[in-house]
Amino acid sequence: MELSRAVRTAITSGHLAHLVRLDPDGTPQVTLVWVGLEDGKIVAGHLGIWRKVANMRRNPRVVLSMETGGQAANGLAEYLVIHGRARITEGGAPELLQRLARVYLGPEVKFPPMDNPPPGYVTRITPERIGGVGSWD
Repeated sequence: MELSRAVRTAITSGHLAHLVRLDPDGTPQVTLVWVGLEDGKIVAGHLGIWRKVANMRRNPRVVLSMETGGQAANGLAEYLVIHGRARITEGGAPELLQRLARVYLGPEVKFPPMDNPPPGYVTRITPERIGGVGSWD
C-alpha cells in the first residue's frame, strides 16, 4: 500500500504513536513509540526484547494510532489509524532511535543517552489499512 503525502507527513511530524499488539491470551497491549518511515514502512526502535517485541514476533498484526495536531472541519482533532503487519529485525535500534530523537527531542540530543547501547530491535510495519479523521479518511 502506498502512503499518501498526508499520511507520510503525519508519521514523520513527531507525534507519539500508540502501538497496539495482542498478548498471548488475545487481550490488547499498548505502548507509546516514536515512529518514522523507511522504504514505505513505518519503523520503531526498541533497545530490548520487551513484551511488545515478543508479542509482535508471535503475532505480527498491529495497529498504530496517533493524533496529528490538525483539526478537521467538524472541529474534531485529526487522528490517524494504521492497521498492518510488523516484522522484527535484530540490530539497528540505536541508530534509528538517534534519528527519531532529532524529531521528537531536538537536533542536538544524544539518544539513547548511554555509551555502547545494545543493538536492540527494529520494527518495520507494512500498512494494510488506513483510517481515522483527516485527509486520509
